[in-house]
Amino acid sequence: MKDYSEKRDFHRMQVNSEIEITDSQGNSFKGVCRDLSATGMQLYVDREVAVGEELQTVLHPSSDQFPPLEAVCEVIRCEAEGDGFLLGTNISEVTR
Repeated sequence: MKDYSEKRDFHRMQVNSEIEITDSQGNSFKGVCRDLSATGMQLYVDREVAVGEELQTVLHPSSDQFPPLEAVCEVIRCEAEGDGFLLGTNISEVTR
């Protein structure tokens, strides 16, 4: 029998890379993308973000071999963690 972590349709990739974020009001801030899958991202940020908020994101790769990943994400979870917040997001559109 599979354990919970193996029940996902898509595997998560640990990335721990800086990500640029713009909220629906046009406010820009930075965070850290902790992991990435085909359908979502886990982000660590310094501010609380409302569930349902749509975010424009730009994830820069660690090497110049790949272009940045630009995506529209919807916040599905926001939990306090340490001095910041951990966001669970669904990727609704990859724009580049």
